[in-house]
Parts: sequence; C-alpha cells; structure tokens
Amino acid sequence: MNTATLNTVSTVPAPHSARPISSALHRACLAARTIADNKGRDILVLDLRPCTPLFDYFIIATGASRRQIHTLAEETDAALRAEGDTRLGIEGYEASKWIVQDYGDIVIHVFDPDTRDYYKLEELWADAIKVDWEHED
Repeated sequence: MNTATLNTVSTVPAPHSARPISSALHRACLAARTIADNKGRDILVLDLRPCTPLFDYFIIATGASRRQIHTLAEETDAALRAEGDTRLGIEGYEASKWIVQDYGDIVIHVFDPDTRDYYKLEELWADAIKVDWEHED
C-alpha cells in the first residue's frame, strides 16, 4: 500500500453516530445498577474470563413478577444501548421465567425466583470471581 492510499484511508471521518463502547466490566456494572434501580433482587456480576473464552461477565438477577422481569430486561437494554452496545439476542421473553440477553462479552440473566433456584447458575459457575458491582466504576 502506498503513502497516498494510507493518507486517504486515515482521513476518512468516522460516522457521526460511531463512538467507542465502554469496557465489558463497566457495562456489566451498569446493567447491575440498572437492575437494582428497577428493584431487581439478589444481583450478581460474575467475572467469567478465567473460566471460559465465550464471554467475560454474567449478570444474574431475580425479578418478582412477569412485568418486573420484562422491565428489567428492557431497562438494561436501554442503558446498554445508550453506551453504544447492541443486543445480539434475547431468549425467554415470552415465558418470562428466565430472560437471557446476549451482548457478546456480557450475558444478562433475569429469573423468577423459582427458576433461579432450580438452575442455580451461581453454583454452576462457582469458580467465577464475584464483582463488587456497587463500588466498581
């Protein structure tokens, strides 16, 4: 590649809407705080980087009702979209017993109490590091 080509490529402005996405840890803690702000309970942020190459963080929380579980999923998605993130997938929204939102490097799980107790994800991933999301920046 010659110098003229390099200069042309490097001077192309980025689209106006393009902005860097915050770190996975920041976004995981933001999701946890958003869940807390919407009265979600038993919120955990697990650092799974030492355990799996598939994703960096799990957020696990409990909602009290179908309506609240929907609200938790919608509000966390809105908060992450405001950070420039894009949800890659969502599962369980219709049944509302366990909603999973996939953002690539973070995965958010919102359960009803019985389903969370049944699957016990925090026990399945017991080797993961618990993040102090309330005091993390």
